[in-house]
Amino acid sequence: MSLKKKTLITLGFTSLAAFNAQAANQCETVRFSDVGWTDITATTAVTSELLKGMGYQTETELLSVPVTYSSMANGDIDVFLGNWMPTMENDIKKYREAGTVESVRANLEGAKYTLAVPKYVYDAGVKTFADIAKNADKFNDRIYGIEPGNDGNRLLQSMIDQNAFDLKDFRLVESSEAGMVSQVTRAVRRNQWIVYLGWAPHPMNSKVDMKYLAGGDDFFGPNYGGASVHTNVRQGYLSQCPNVGNLLKDLKFSLEMENQIMNSILNENKKPAIAAREWLEQHPEQIQTWLKTVKTLDGKPAAPAVIQYLNNVDA
Repeated sequence: MSLKKKTLITLGFTSLAAFNAQAANQCETVRFSDVGWTDITATTAVTSELLKGMGYQTETELLSVPVTYSSMANGDIDVFLGNWMPTMENDIKKYREAGTVESVRANLEGAKYTLAVPKYVYDAGVKTFADIAKNADKFNDRIYGIEPGNDGNRLLQSMIDQNAFDLKDFRLVESSEAGMVSQVTRAVRRNQWIVYLGWAPHPMNSKVDMKYLAGGDDFFGPNYGGASVHTNVRQGYLSQCPNVGNLLKDLKFSLEMENQIMNSILNENKKPAIAAREWLEQHPEQIQTWLKTVKTLDGKPAAPAVIQYLNNVDA
């Protein structure tokens, strides 16, 4: 064999080894997007704590929904746990069709997302979307949403722009999840009328005596905005990082779980990582279920390692 040929073969093996090492290094750090909703903050924190116990590093960036998907398409974000469907169909569609973002599974069923009012407003006759404009003066011609760029806000603005339900004279008030919830709480305390984006899971459902409005199916979907939340990954991530992929395939949350962790974050002012660890410590059986097909970064059984991590991190 010629020296030139030997050199080419050696370079080939070296390049392959470098490629494999680079791929392995890419899997060691899992990069999440959190769009600022407490439910996604909670599930991202839980997943991050599991991964840390398995020997991985995690990074979480606070991004808007549009930037989340463009970042995944660019390869800058690996995992997004907050794809609310069907309301985010227009956000993910072009990336899914291009293959740059992949959907792993529904990680939550039984969610809802649509307009809501305090119960005293509902009892006074505002039971559907069509009832809002009839009481424009009491609502001060305002509908309260959350952060700019949010899919729910865009749906509300499209309703106003199309004059759906005679809402052309209404104004969408954008702020944030925390800002909107504070506005609702303040209005309820003063017995004022307010209509706003509501969703479950979220502690607002127990903090405020509230009702969801019917009739918004064309915008928010049937069953009072009935939704499922999906896990998304960047293109090729499941095959590139199969162990993390197995975890993501097994991760399924519940309304009760998310409500408990969100309550710890919002009402008990606990940091997301602490709230997540406390919940995990109280539910070791769920750790076993999620990690049954998963190993640690160095190939050992994952569940015992995560439980040991939780014990040590609080020591």
